[in-house]
Amino acid sequence: MERLQKVMAHAGVASRRKSEALILDGRVKVNGETITTLGYKVSAHDIISVDDVPIVKERLVYILYNKPRYEISTVNDPHGRDTVVDNIEKWVKERIYPVGRLDWDTTGALLLTNDGELTHVLTHPSFEFSKTYVAKVSGKLLEKESNQLRRGIMLDGVKTAPAQVEIIERNAKKNQTTVRITLHEGRNHQVKNMFEHIGHPVETLTREKFGPLDVHDLPNGQWRYLKPFEIQQLKQFERIEKSDTL
Repeated sequence: MERLQKVMAHAGVASRRKSEALILDGRVKVNGETITTLGYKVSAHDIISVDDVPIVKERLVYILYNKPRYEISTVNDPHGRDTVVDNIEKWVKERIYPVGRLDWDTTGALLLTNDGELTHVLTHPSFEFSKTYVAKVSGKLLEKESNQLRRGIMLDGVKTAPAQVEIIERNAKKNQTTVRITLHEGRNHQVKNMFEHIGHPVETLTREKFGPLDVHDLPNGQWRYLKPFEIQQLKQFERIEKSDTL
């Protein structure tokens, strides 16, 4: 027996949080009975429907994508712009969606999956899932400024968590610094806002690692399925979440 919202998330209906909202809105039925209780448990034999449409449990897929610039990190875009799913959906029959987002002009590692339970865990701020970026910023970034980022700075009245910062190169000719930064939180536009705050606007930004996943051997605009051991590495965070709720 498993929680209804968990089964819905694993079936690719929505994330666990959004599945909970569907239940509370009275849009979910089990064996024809409307369920509005979040703790309700179901078995493999129960028939679950959302808006009277039975759900079918999809094969879980996990894809690493090296996102190019100028793609939107959504499943579809009302303005007709290219999305991160456009180049993949012709090859993958399951409905996938990005885990978190990368800005339109940011490149690099992006996970796409239909595993709603794992998505909930990896995007939850309490688990401090690491993301590593390489940024080219304007000006000469000084060590004392890097230390500000390492200690945390105030953004919108809230101090950022300590970051790992490594200066890769200072280019005096271009008046530019290349820096690697690892965060353990995921506020909107956080890397750009942090560097803007200390007077070094970001010129280009690439996410080279998403947790244990990196795109060093994956060409820009290309994707691949995760290897079994990589999936297990991500699932460790899901096991931590379960142990914390027992």
